[in-house]
Amino acid sequence: MVKVPLVLSDGRTARSEIYSFTKLRDAGEHFAVKLGKPCPDAPLVRLHSECVTGDVLGSARCDCGPQLNEALVRLHDSGGYLLYLRQEGRGIGFYRKLDAYLLQDKEHDTYSANRALGRGDDERDYGMAADMLNALRIRRITLLSNNPDKRAQLVMAGIDVDALVPTGVFISPHNRQYLEAKVKHTRHTIDLSTEGAL
Repeated sequence: MVKVPLVLSDGRTARSEIYSFTKLRDAGEHFAVKLGKPCPDAPLVRLHSECVTGDVLGSARCDCGPQLNEALVRLHDSGGYLLYLRQEGRGIGFYRKLDAYLLQDKEHDTYSANRALGRGDDERDYGMAADMLNALRIRRITLLSNNPDKRAQLVMAGIDVDALVPTGVFISPHNRQYLEAKVKHTRHTIDLSTEGAL
């Protein structure tokens, strides 16, 4: 565990503890960030899959960067854990994600683009997140997510999910089709009537 001060998107500085892990079920360098004072019974937890384009470069094609920034602020205020999972492009990797972007420019949505590349709609495995929670001795959580598959996979892996708390909705002209595809294909609980959140 390493203590690292973080500058949040609202300008505040937050104290964090970053945990690395061994013996997870894959070779990814997944990590957890503890912020604030988590509830001991069912702490707030955000599972966030790596998105270099959104998290680092500020891409407007997705809502990953805004969701990450929002999660860090909410976890700081409420206390909780961010589990950062190295599963770029829904598990297909960064280069394949760029290939999928090219197909999306030719009228594919994000899921059909993956299929055209011979990959699954979503290849992410949240078993690593369960391993991380177990290593942190956390068995019950409140999950910050719009993705019902995260909850289902965690429950199957033996983690009790007391509640699913929705993230904000970050719609722009650049990512509306992407968000619509998430609602259509994987039943994300996103209110697409919300405008101007970005």
